[in-house]
Amino acid sequence: MKKILLIGILSLMGIVAGCSEKGEKEKVKTKVLKVAFNQSENHPQYKAMREFSDRLEKETNGAYKLEISPNGLLGDQRATLELVQSGVIQMALVGNPVVENFNQDFAVIGLPYLYDSLDHQKKVFLSGILDPLFKSVSKNGFEVIGAFTAGSRCVYTDKPIMKPEDLSGYKIRVMQSDTMKKMIDLMGGVGTPMGQGEVYTAIQQGVIEGGENNEVTYSDLKHYEVAPYFSYTNHLMIPDLIVINEKLYNGMSQENRKIFDRLMYETIEKEFLAWNKNVEKAKEIAIENGATFVNIDIKPFQKNIEPLQETVKNHSDVTRSIYKKVRELAN
Repeated sequence: MKKILLIGILSLMGIVAGCSEKGEKEKVKTKVLKVAFNQSENHPQYKAMREFSDRLEKETNGAYKLEISPNGLLGDQRATLELVQSGVIQMALVGNPVVENFNQDFAVIGLPYLYDSLDHQKKVFLSGILDPLFKSVSKNGFEVIGAFTAGSRCVYTDKPIMKPEDLSGYKIRVMQSDTMKKMIDLMGGVGTPMGQGEVYTAIQQGVIEGGENNEVTYSDLKHYEVAPYFSYTNHLMIPDLIVINEKLYNGMSQENRKIFDRLMYETIEKEFLAWNKNVEKAKEIAIENGATFVNIDIKPFQKNIEPLQETVKNHSDVTRSIYKKVRELAN
């Protein structure tokens, strides 16, 4: 009798424990972070963020995961950053010039010919020297939590661009940034701010003569169909910034915040490796579809943009300090 009673008690304890465990699991509600991205699912940055999401969900025991909307479905980069500020969505990937509009000091890390190579840029992004700059926009309702490389940006249009004079009268699409517009103007063309999603049609209709971007975006968006000459001006290695709603980010538990930050650091490192692989594949696709990649002497373009470099790096004590530290890491 005692044995039967003991078995009954143990069974009941097991049921209670099971219910308790089930209840605990049910308490864990996954917070889905909506992320805006203006490129396709084939882009290395999209793939990097998908891997980040998988790891984040696993390591936070289901507390967080990402829902990434590619192809500019949630709007252009300026619009999606405003959505992050208001908390309508939680994260977005935006070009550095977009954040420039909130703090002009950001212009220094997007200067033409600032980085000597991808390795140099990776050193800068992982060094921590940009952390104070990234946190400076928190009063605007968002924080910058890291930067991805987007490779070297080059000019593409309907003819080879061998020297600044070849750009004369050519309207070249740039991101919505005064610095980017001035850059193309100094390089010899006419900088024309425009959303990424409008570029293909704008070239096709003759509204602009070309764009400036990296090989991956050029191929991914099939811009080779309307601008078959990709000239290696290598004028810019502009950061793509990962932004997050400030209240959400600072509302994470200490443990989850630590996991989030570590995984983001590792994701940035991996994205640099993935970028190199994607460049070669993108070039192959573009060439198969009629594109021509043109190597040129970049020195005349470098000379032309020196006034812009001087103006931006001397904008403030912050920009002078960052410029100095970035250049020191080139050695």
